[in-house]
Amino acid sequence: MNLTCETWSALFKAESTKDYFIELNEFIRSEYASKIVFPAKEDLFSAFQATDYEKVKVVILGQDPYHGEGQAHGMSFSVQKGVTIPPSLRNIYKELHTDLGIVAPSHGYLMEWAKEGVLLLNTALTVRQGEPNSHKGKGWEQFTDAVIKKLNERSQPVIFILWGKNAEQKEQLITNSHHFILKSPHPSPFSANRGFFGSRPFSKVNQILADLGQEEINWKLTP
Repeated sequence: MNLTCETWSALFKAESTKDYFIELNEFIRSEYASKIVFPAKEDLFSAFQATDYEKVKVVILGQDPYHGEGQAHGMSFSVQKGVTIPPSLRNIYKELHTDLGIVAPSHGYLMEWAKEGVLLLNTALTVRQGEPNSHKGKGWEQFTDAVIKKLNERSQPVIFILWGKNAEQKEQLITNSHHFILKSPHPSPFSANRGFFGSRPFSKVNQILADLGQEEINWKLTP
């Protein structure tokens, strides 16, 4: 794994010696050897490779990776180009259009958001093919807790976007009052109509950043 960010590297090093992570590592190694697991090993930590700790402005917290062939590549809600846009991301694009008038691209590749300072993090980082939540409770949650706690230490404010109950469970870790939390139901078709649509997270993020004197996120993706 190639992490250029010293803070992420130090975090990974510290967590890797803990009992839970050693057990998690053994479990993941066995799963990759015996099952079809997403994302591919080389993409497992791509969110941390794409967005350095010091550059994080926004965290979008998902649940676990997409469980279909060729979809997940280590960044929540993002899929590789050429892959059909999943329903949750379609709803995110709908809200983006309603909120900021941005027309959705024909792809679901969100790397440009990551480069803008949006950490696209899932609460669990792996999943078996066709089995959502199959790696829930295996240790990833402790690791992503550590990531949130590390971001909570930042003196520079971070905006946490928590969509759905799994993401909202991380709220208790965000204890420093200079950070910002935006919550709504998950963009999944099962819950988007319960308050995700109309929540306007993208304009809210940019208004917070403007008030802080920071550069706003360019949410428009290259077609």
